[in-house]
Amino acid sequence: MKKLRSTTPVSISSKRLFIIAVSVVALGLIAPIQLAVTNVSADDYDARIRALEQDIARYDAAAAELSTQADTLQREVSRLNNEKATIQAQIDISQAKLNQLNAEIKSNEEKIAKNKDSLGVIIADLYVDDEVSPIEMLASSKGVNEYIDKQEYRSATRDQLTTTIDAIKTAKAELEVQKKDVENVISDQEDQRNLLASKEAEQQTLLNQTKGDEANYRSLSAQSAERKEQLQREQQAAIEAALRAAGAGGGAVAGDPNKGGYPANLANSNYYNPVVDPWGMYSRQCVSYTAWKVYQKNGYMPYWGGRGNANQWPGNARAAGITVSSVPRAGSVGVIMAGTYGHTVWVEDVNANGTINISQYNYYNAGGSGWGHYSEMYNISPGAYDYYIYF
Repeated sequence: MKKLRSTTPVSISSKRLFIIAVSVVALGLIAPIQLAVTNVSADDYDARIRALEQDIARYDAAAAELSTQADTLQREVSRLNNEKATIQAQIDISQAKLNQLNAEIKSNEEKIAKNKDSLGVIIADLYVDDEVSPIEMLASSKGVNEYIDKQEYRSATRDQLTTTIDAIKTAKAELEVQKKDVENVISDQEDQRNLLASKEAEQQTLLNQTKGDEANYRSLSAQSAERKEQLQREQQAAIEAALRAAGAGGGAVAGDPNKGGYPANLANSNYYNPVVDPWGMYSRQCVSYTAWKVYQKNGYMPYWGGRGNANQWPGNARAAGITVSSVPRAGSVGVIMAGTYGHTVWVEDVNANGTINISQYNYYNAGGSGWGHYSEMYNISPGAYDYYIYF
């Protein structure tokens, strides 16, 4: 007959210590992934982010004020300085978010490590206790009450084992999400820094071309404005040609008075002196609107400033591992590749007959006079758009 021994919960035999060591080592082979659960000094980070967002709002207000002033070299230099300050504030926000995520990751990794240590003890308790049969346990007990206590302890140990394993699984799943968030922030920050560098180069080029002379600037500005207007008209013609070729339905209408939820600070900005949106694109452009819709739907939109022309979006998406298809779906971004810039729209619905309803920004004379307005189109042939991006 097997030798009887005490099953008092607080006693740990040498065999149990061995089991704990083996259990912890085995669990350690599962490398902890990066992420976090708890709010580690979240208020400090959140306060910093809110302050930076207020800075951006102030820069946007300054940009609106600049747009009402005379079109001078000093105003243009000030505008570029304002854009650079906005981008730098966005970089600072990204850094604050990154610091917050890293603090949460560290906290969660410590939580997982503690759970692993506890798990080793629980497994040891459960293993040792399971070697004793109910008859042996009853025989070694001083009475029925002690036997019941031992049985309840065994059951509680099993429950705790399940709870602890579930806690580790949950924490690791959250770590996976947080790791992706960190990757997104780092990628965005790199793009933000690149756009800031391009803005600094743009400002220096302007000063080199004008040599600080107002007359030179006015001549250069007039040439740029004329060229921009020409490119816009060519782009509009390319969009309309794509729609005609696909046998598109009715024309654009004003549609939703709330402009698809597009933020007021962007919707009310000066089209000819726009502000930089949170994704590095100019306000009231088609790409700024669709970037907002992606963010509105998913809570995240990659920072594509500096490479944000509509016809660059499919390539950007593929590089980011985002699906690009020729088949529309509601909540996707449709892209026309033709023209210098291309054009993006938001797919609102896919109709029963296969046509689509879309919303957009910057379709000429739609939703308002000239450029930079919100509009909608219905029953459009899906072939009008070259690609659909599934964010």
